[in-house]
Amino acid sequence: MKKALIATGGGDCPGLNAVIRAIVKRAEVAGNWEVHGSIEAFNGALRDPREIMKLNDDNVGGIHAKGGTILKTTNKGGPFSWPVQKDDGSWDTVDRSDDLVKFLNDEGYDAVINIGGDGSQRISQALFEKGVNIIGVPKTIDNDLSCTDYTFGFQTAVDIATDAVDKLVTTAESHHRLMILEVMGRGAGWIALHAAIAGGAEVCLIPEIPYDVNKVVERLNKRYNEGKGFAIIVIAEGAKAKDGTVVSRKSDETGYSNPRLGGIAYQLSEELKNAGFKNDIREMVLGHLQRGGTPIAFDRILATQFGVKAMEMAMEGDFGKMVSFLDNEITSVSLKTATKGQNLVDPESFLVNTAKGVGISFGD
Repeated sequence: MKKALIATGGGDCPGLNAVIRAIVKRAEVAGNWEVHGSIEAFNGALRDPREIMKLNDDNVGGIHAKGGTILKTTNKGGPFSWPVQKDDGSWDTVDRSDDLVKFLNDEGYDAVINIGGDGSQRISQALFEKGVNIIGVPKTIDNDLSCTDYTFGFQTAVDIATDAVDKLVTTAESHHRLMILEVMGRGAGWIALHAAIAGGAEVCLIPEIPYDVNKVVERLNKRYNEGKGFAIIVIAEGAKAKDGTVVSRKSDETGYSNPRLGGIAYQLSEELKNAGFKNDIREMVLGHLQRGGTPIAFDRILATQFGVKAMEMAMEGDFGKMVSFLDNEITSVSLKTATKGQNLVDPESFLVNTAKGVGISFGD
């Protein structure tokens, strides 16, 4: 009997459980694979005592319809930067990747399937270079992983953001207000762009197109002067003015290396007022609502396809690669290629031109 270990790392995402279920189901169809899961990414494999969960039809049944991950997750630390507390009470990190490799070898794991975003897949590549038989599965609501057209979880996040736009329209219209909706995405504007088009926003501000606040005010005033006494702006958390910077702060959480984004909606509100916009403004930061709850059908199906493909790659010994959805096909690319860059919105793309074609302003 061969053995596979699954890890889910980074932020939680609708569809994670569907991937786990698909891997286990495909292994059971094969009949000669046993599947385990490491709790909280690779933490479970490095803790003492170990936190490893045996996965079978009993504990994965029905989980495809649930958000989150039954294996839990973390975006802090990792095998190459394991947090340790020093004698003086301060914290540092150490490289425990050799400990992880030893564990995998000692326990006889024939394959590791690492489900996560760009940070997780960089860990996958580094472990592959250490000789680990590893396969990556792309996961992020931000849709910013290169070499795949879509990542599961993204469409669910877009649906949640679009629903928020729909709800804000009614309150904006009732109070003659401008409503600013801030959505996630870090350095990528995919969620904001899709939600703005689907929800019919007047303005969409994304990281890839720095905005001129005066042009935003001009667009809003035009709408109000035409007698439409309300407006909606969808803004990505990583958006910034042409002469501005991304609104972020350094995290004080041990092992969390990324800057914490959030708050651009409030900054934009002040910028608009300072630029002469006179109407009432309200801000809403959608936040973690976008990554929680039940995955939509598209994400369940894509996640299931990814899980089946990952398990089949393990059976074939096709390691050092990430599962990918390209040109409507489930395929794979090397981890090295997949982690070279990000999938960002092209300002000249058909989707941006579509948005501009229906009158959405990007403040450019």
